Amino acid sequence: MMRTIRELDATEVRVLGSLMEKERTTPDYYPMTIKALIAACNQKSNREPVTELNETQVVEALDRLRKDVLAWRSDGARVERWSQSISRRLELSSASKAILTLLMLRGPQTPGQLRSRSSRLHSFSDLAELETTLREMAAGDSPLVVELERQPGTKESRWAHRLGAEPVRSVASPAPRSLPDSPTVNPGLSERVEALERRVDELTRELTQLREELGS
Repeated sequence: MMRTIRELDATEVRVLGSLMEKERTTPDYYPMTIKALIAACNQKSNREPVTELNETQVVEALDRLRKDVLAWRSDGARVERWSQSISRRLELSSASKAILTLLMLRGPQTPGQLRSRSSRLHSFSDLAELETTLREMAAGDSPLVVELERQPGTKESRWAHRLGAEPVRSVASPAPRSLPDSPTVNPGLSERVEALERRVDELTRELTQLREELGS
């Protein structure tokens, strides 16, 4: 598996993660226009942290990614459109692509969080399948993910991507201080929040399309 790519900065991670997500969740609007990609990068749902990237930042990140064959520009279209090619470069399966997308967009997460948030990207049969995929992604000379040290009082360790942008500490490294425990989320509330997030995604997409049609 080809996993030798340079370390990415935070803007590049957000741009690629957004392209990977929308390729799966909104295929009718993919490849993406610059305006749609900016909206995807800065959307307030399913993003941690929420960003306010401007057009210059996104375009410059795309140009850098294109030079490394991690993103691709469609030529000949009336409006410039972009797609990602990192999943092909890394030869990602549907399962590993889903996990990497979530980690790139929302930061370190537990296996349970990853499974609850992955339904629109890949259907894992159970938690064991997701954990097996994580172990496979963490193996080899160029691991894509790393398991972080478990926080006191928590049942699950969090996992992070290894593409760059944020320093991560592996499970073997000591942590200088403890972080607050993650709050317990009511399953029913979590489902309602996910449904609201999906609706926000749809409204954002429709608004972006309308703006493009009006030429604004």
